[in-house]
Amino acid sequence: MDMNEIKEIFFQECEEQLAELESGLLKLNDGDRDPETVNAVFRAVHSIKGGAGAFGLDDLVSFAHVFETTLDCVRSNRLDPGPEVLKVMLKSADVLADLTNAARDGGSVDEARSRQLIKELEALANGEVPQASAAPVEVVAKPVAAVAAPPVNEEGFQPVAFSFDDFEAAEEPPLMETPTYEIVFRPKSDLYAKGNEATLLLRDLSRLGDMSIHCDMEALPTLDRLSPESAYFFWKIQLATDKGEDAIRAVFEFAEWDCDLEISLASDEAASSDEELPMQPVPFDLSILDDEPAVSVGVVEEEEQLASQQLGNAAVSVAGTASNVLQMAQSAARAPAEKAAPAASAAAQGAAGQQAAASAATPTIRVDLDRVDRLINLVGELVINQAMLSQSVVENDTNGTSSINMGLEELQQLTREIQDSVMAIRAQPVKPVFQRMSRIVREIADMTGKSVRLITEGENTEVDKTVIDKLAEPLTHMIRNAVDHGLETPEKRLAAGKSAEGTVRLTAKHRSGRIVIELADDGAGINREKVRQKAIDNDLIAADANLSDEEIDNLIFHAGFSTADKISDISGRGVGMDVVKRSIQALGGRINISSKPGHGSVFTMSLPLTLAVLDGMVVTVANQTLVVPLTAIVETLQPEASAIHSFGANQRLISIRNSFCPLVDVGRILNFRAIQANPVEGVALLVESEGGGQRALMVDAIQGQRQVVIKSLEANYTHVPGIAAATILGDGRVALILDVDAIVAASRGQSLKPEMSLAAVG
Repeated sequence: MDMNEIKEIFFQECEEQLAELESGLLKLNDGDRDPETVNAVFRAVHSIKGGAGAFGLDDLVSFAHVFETTLDCVRSNRLDPGPEVLKVMLKSADVLADLTNAARDGGSVDEARSRQLIKELEALANGEVPQASAAPVEVVAKPVAAVAAPPVNEEGFQPVAFSFDDFEAAEEPPLMETPTYEIVFRPKSDLYAKGNEATLLLRDLSRLGDMSIHCDMEALPTLDRLSPESAYFFWKIQLATDKGEDAIRAVFEFAEWDCDLEISLASDEAASSDEELPMQPVPFDLSILDDEPAVSVGVVEEEEQLASQQLGNAAVSVAGTASNVLQMAQSAARAPAEKAAPAASAAAQGAAGQQAAASAATPTIRVDLDRVDRLINLVGELVINQAMLSQSVVENDTNGTSSINMGLEELQQLTREIQDSVMAIRAQPVKPVFQRMSRIVREIADMTGKSVRLITEGENTEVDKTVIDKLAEPLTHMIRNAVDHGLETPEKRLAAGKSAEGTVRLTAKHRSGRIVIELADDGAGINREKVRQKAIDNDLIAADANLSDEEIDNLIFHAGFSTADKISDISGRGVGMDVVKRSIQALGGRINISSKPGHGSVFTMSLPLTLAVLDGMVVTVANQTLVVPLTAIVETLQPEASAIHSFGANQRLISIRNSFCPLVDVGRILNFRAIQANPVEGVALLVESEGGGQRALMVDAIQGQRQVVIKSLEANYTHVPGIAAATILGDGRVALILDVDAIVAASRGQSLKPEMSLAAVG
């Protein structure tokens, strides 16, 4: 593995750490004061700094160091993470992400913003509370004797009067004593398994100042119960140093995750007395480790000598010299039975706990995405070939009970399981995309002067990675639109009886084999009169057009449409919501708007879970084979003549359980035939679309239900109105996958134009 590959792994881990950082800061911003949350935030920045230092990324290291120092103040309860403090830290997390991206991609960052945040972080670390949250200081004036102001000379010099009376009473400042730190160092078995040496860490620690060490050996079992791969000892250390806590943590920087480390300032009594540490001192001679090559050879020889006694690995790892380890083991062996048994029990419990922790951690592996895509394509071809094979056997075997048919059924089941398993590899939670929206909200809120709170739900909802990668752009435009246009200013919200802080809620959930993402705000809702007038001014609709509320709301998706009074950095150019519409359509999805004046708006996006396969109903329409997505079908029925009713000039309704539903001739909508077919001679598919209600799609016949592999029609041929994609059937023929929403929209009077073909907005 070369350095570039190692560096790429580092940046991949940085993405995970940055996500953990922002998630933890948002929890703190919501009032979570769990110490583990604070520690997780600190560890994320600390890990990024450590890795960046190994690659010489000085800008990233410098900023992360200041950020880490401020977070350490929060962790040690020296700084209260109030709203203003967290506001600075959230901005710092954004800059840290920018610096990481710049280091990876070679871009640049806003240096002025970076320097300003460094100053703000240093001020927080020094105890300077931001002005917005600083408590007013009451100044009490003390009476002083009136003194005549000295005269000012021509040069503007004003003499200052000094009093020498208090000089004798002044005391000399006491000499500063060297701070003493109490350190508890508990190695885990992983520390030794990774080749780290506790003795080497203690040696580096001793170079910081005067140090005394006490070793706790209570957990050491008898020889017959001792495991060479377990860690039984821990140390309590007193270190007098003026280097500070950061220097102490730097010693354990690459071993911090494999040990429990506690660092605290010792009180004067604890620093001057050892009675509070009732442990046996271990006579470590750390000076012998200064010559590292000689020691490493000696350690190897001692390991070989002790291997026959099953103490080698544990002995060398714990003490560093064989004589110390043997003294400890002999001391434990001579201990009374009543003490040895609890020690052995504690060791067994510790080993069991470590094994349970190891088994609880889910092992993961990083795989190049191209390899997964290739695997998915191959599985898709497997599905097609399996369908072709089944079709051939069915056509040539009439009894239907042969062993070949039974084998094909098993093959079909196995193929489906393989397909589901492979698709699960690409399934990822939408959490990374949702977390990215937090930054967008903060930036737009600062630009507009609004107070906005983002609430996310269903972050762990999984969807195919191809869908996730294309969600960021439409969600960004929708968030910007919700904050800029949807939410009112704090003054208007207070006047309307609302809280000054607006709320934007982002939700993801599974529904009927699709993922539904909702973006809701509690703003003023869509001003339909303004939207209608703007559409008339732009010649989008006629002045006397009779539009429903839903149709007026959907006007905002037209390209170039904007209700902003002036162009700004955020809005006004009419670019945004039309991008949302096209992006959702390109994913085979649909979007719906629900708005209530004075209460806010809800944008609902319905997307397929994957862009690779779907379960569909294969139907025939005017001698053409089509596939209708199974998720859109509610039920199928055979129409009766008594249930068909005419409506208007060329509209027909079908009666279903005492309710009427519009009947849509798919062949007529797609221009497969010039006249409408007889509904009694066909089959009706009751479908449901977002915003369009239920419709009964009339087809000629149903061939069956199958799982089909989605092939892009635009990439391989061209765009066809009303058709979402294509697939290859078992007999080798190409079948078109119907776009149900476009068909429903066309049945409601909207023309089947190219921009309407993939998913109708209405």
